[in-house]
Amino acid sequence: MFPRSASFALGCLALALAARPAIAATATTAFGVSVMVQATCLATASPIGFGTFNGGALSADTSVSVNCTNPTPYSVGLSAGVSPEATLSARQMIAPSSALLRYVLASGSQGLSLGRAMGSDTVSGAGNGSAQVPSSSSLIPIRQLVAPGAYSDTITITVTY
Repeated sequence: MFPRSASFALGCLALALAARPAIAATATTAFGVSVMVQATCLATASPIGFGTFNGGALSADTSVSVNCTNPTPYSVGLSAGVSPEATLSARQMIAPSSALLRYVLASGSQGLSLGRAMGSDTVSGAGNGSAQVPSSSSLIPIRQLVAPGAYSDTITITVTY
């Protein structure tokens, strides 16, 4: 037989080795999440290709796309072009020989001559997070007597927001 103290020690050991349910503990914390959304606008445009001019009127459509964060107000305008004699209502393409060919850009939806980014020759709107396309058209007026050659111009789009 075992002495009493040995029996007690074996009993304690048996209890210690017996399967027991695990005791779980949980700790929690929280953290903040933030962001600053800045008003932004992007503008894109498709090139205008009139084809071949033979003295008759030519027209072509283009699209100026403006994509601004919702609900950012904006106005978009187009420059007169690179010809020093061009105006907002009578733009001019230039040939390598410095010959000029007049043309007009207008917003089909508002009938405006699209021009400066500030003033009356702009198209305005409010961003919605998607591309917005103010309808635009272009025209080469008839009866222009110009030298043969390849004519071109560059228009700058300005979005004010």
